[in-house]
Amino acid sequence: MIELLAADWPAPPWVRAGTTTRAGGVSAAPFDRLNLGAHVGDDPDAVRRNRERLVQALGLPAMPDWPEQVHGNRVLDAGRAGGDRGDALYTDRPGVVCAVLTADCLPLLLCDRRGERVCAAHAGWRGLFGGIVEAAVERFDRLPGELLAWLGPAIGPACFEVGDEVREVARRRNPELVQAFRPVNAKPGHWWLDIYRAARILLASLGVRFVAGGGYCTVSSAERFYSYRRDGRTGRMASLIWIDERRKQ
Repeated sequence: MIELLAADWPAPPWVRAGTTTRAGGVSAAPFDRLNLGAHVGDDPDAVRRNRERLVQALGLPAMPDWPEQVHGNRVLDAGRAGGDRGDALYTDRPGVVCAVLTADCLPLLLCDRRGERVCAAHAGWRGLFGGIVEAAVERFDRLPGELLAWLGPAIGPACFEVGDEVREVARRRNPELVQAFRPVNAKPGHWWLDIYRAARILLASLGVRFVAGGGYCTVSSAERFYSYRRDGRTGRMASLIWIDERRKQ
């Protein structure tokens, strides 16, 4: 059975949002089970069947676009993106699904409190410190204080080791981001990065006051989540958000 970790936030009930796990698909190892990524070397037929199962199990109004994610800061229009390059999808149209794929990177879901606009963003450290959060928030025709954010499953703060160069990129983006780094014992020049805290710092700096989620670690939960850092060759989860068409009724 497909499992969706639903976003825990005070969004209107017609805004549907959450992240899949490995459960419920047909892919064989090392992509077992619900791999939704077509770019990782899995059997294309298995990926197609997994995506069809996803649509049926969640009652999606349409198959999501699956853009080519490039760790950048481009926001695409959901339903019109096709295979374009971009790392966030946005829509204000009911029945259009925004979806991003991850396996350690941070999935960031956004909506406005009225439930009229939604966005899904893929944020690894390059995207996070390269402007994807700012680009996603700016896409909304709303004050940032009117937005809700949910941080889906990502690599946890005890597993994400990075070097001085990553910390410097973050510091140049926003000096407050150094608070998301702590030194790795006995390894000068190495740091543990709390990607959840970094996202919260960026969202707060933009004026987004409500941020939920951020309680999972993809690396340490092998049965539930894919993790590129843990396994290398592996599948991808999907984080999705859409406005239910029944809102129009």
